[in-house]
Amino acid sequence: MRRRFLLLLAVSSLAFLFACQQNAPTIDMDLEVPNFALLDQNGDFHELYYYGDEKAVVLYTQKNGCSTVRKDMDELKAVRTAFQEKGVQFLMINSTGKDSREEIKKEAETHDIEFPILEDKAQLAAEALQLYRSGEAIVLDPETWSVSYRGPVNQLAVALDAHLNGELLAENQIDVKGTALPIKHTDKSAFATISYSLDVAPILKEKCIKCHVEGGIAPFAMKDHATVFGWSQMMREVLRTKRMPPWHADPHYGTFADDLSLTTEELQTLVHWIDAGALKGEEEADPLAEYRPEKKEWTLGEPDLIIQLNKEEVPATGVIDYRYQIFEVDLDYDVYATAIQVIPDNDEVLHHLLVSVVYPDGYMEPIDRRSPWLDGLFAAWAPGQNVETFPENTGRVLPAGSKLHFQLHYTTNGKAQSDASTIGIYYTDKKPENEYLLAGAFRTDIELKPNEYYENSAKYRFDKEVTIYGLSPHMHYRGKEMKFVALYPDGKRETLLNVPNYNFNWQRTYRLAEPKTLPARTVIFVDAVFDNTAKNTFNPAPEKTVYWGDFSFDEMLIGYMSFQYGRPASPDGKKISMK
Repeated sequence: MRRRFLLLLAVSSLAFLFACQQNAPTIDMDLEVPNFALLDQNGDFHELYYYGDEKAVVLYTQKNGCSTVRKDMDELKAVRTAFQEKGVQFLMINSTGKDSREEIKKEAETHDIEFPILEDKAQLAAEALQLYRSGEAIVLDPETWSVSYRGPVNQLAVALDAHLNGELLAENQIDVKGTALPIKHTDKSAFATISYSLDVAPILKEKCIKCHVEGGIAPFAMKDHATVFGWSQMMREVLRTKRMPPWHADPHYGTFADDLSLTTEELQTLVHWIDAGALKGEEEADPLAEYRPEKKEWTLGEPDLIIQLNKEEVPATGVIDYRYQIFEVDLDYDVYATAIQVIPDNDEVLHHLLVSVVYPDGYMEPIDRRSPWLDGLFAAWAPGQNVETFPENTGRVLPAGSKLHFQLHYTTNGKAQSDASTIGIYYTDKKPENEYLLAGAFRTDIELKPNEYYENSAKYRFDKEVTIYGLSPHMHYRGKEMKFVALYPDGKRETLLNVPNYNFNWQRTYRLAEPKTLPARTVIFVDAVFDNTAKNTFNPAPEKTVYWGDFSFDEMLIGYMSFQYGRPASPDGKKISMK
């Protein structure tokens, strides 16, 4: 019996050893690694090509529980210490598709893993890099985004020395002994079964076509398969780099209404369909050709008050100062807005529109305004938004004798155009139980030094209990990250919103799927990071010091919050109990 047990043990050990040491699959060492972007275990954003000015980028494949990864840490840290000052960027990547961010973060903390670990949940980076096993170090050449070495960490220093000297190791691909990665889509021939009409078009209609229409803000209209096919390579790039869809909230924090982000399965479907040639079967219908975009009309019927703005001429090129218009409100009694809709006349050039109330002399304003464009805004519009309906039993006062002050921001697109947008206001003369307010945590004493990163924080204290409905980050071209963190009276902190990949082109409000009640004396911290380096492709002048200012080439640090004091009321008038 003992001899049989030892024999089984030996066979099992050999099987395990074979599983760990079997040859790597055929890998194309001449592949050009495409750009991709992922979040790490801390919610920070990393785009591969952002590190294009480095001498080399090292990607190390990590998997929770892998003994090879844990054993490699000391040596990998030593290599990083030796080469970090020589222009080598070190990153890890977890492409299991199963390890959650919480689990990855716990693994990193438990085993002293100090590297950013990129979470490749959709495994698109793994497919592009042909990853197959944990414990593999990959050296990338940022000049060509080619692979100069793949193999174990014990040869990484030698490989980096060779790379920095413009050489290749004679043996630059070596099998590793880590754990096999559970890559789901290894058979790319299966991608050809993805249906354009049944699988792809429904995603485009739900998540993309609102902006990709004729005359819309997007660069092309998704009017049929032929158009999508022509743009398919660009679509794959912006999907991999998270430029599209324009939804930048970290899914790890909070749940938001009107979420435009793609699920893992939707992202895989679109990219894999493009990988297979973005084809349309001969027998398939074309749902996009049959689609008719919504007309620009009043969503809730005819508004109670309609204001047609004066025409603004927008030149073909250049930086445009904010435009301002003021209209008197022709009402002899106070009203309370319950919904507001902006119908842009020209989506191609109107970047955003803000509305502030100029209250009549002596009127007690509903909120202490430090600036009419920071606190107590009456309305705000940005691309992708439609009608804003205020929460039940709330409203915004528009007193008799007041005026509406409009701020209009236009961007040029190479063609001289004009805009005369319209705003519709739905109101009641019955005073609501609560004013629906908008305030901003802001910091004006910002100073971004040339070619540097800059961090600063603003805060806003609520002295009374409030219910938060929406959060909106606002920075300009150098804005990189913004996070809203609540500090509660008991000392606990909670991240309400994290936007790790801020994009000035999309001034989005993230509306909470469920309103959140905060206790009195809660402080909201708005933590911002700015990138004033040449790596930031949006940066108009990395060599300049930048301060607070209205223009896009200036900077701002504002975290807007829409809220009401107290708790929301149910339709029967009773207060809703909320956690």
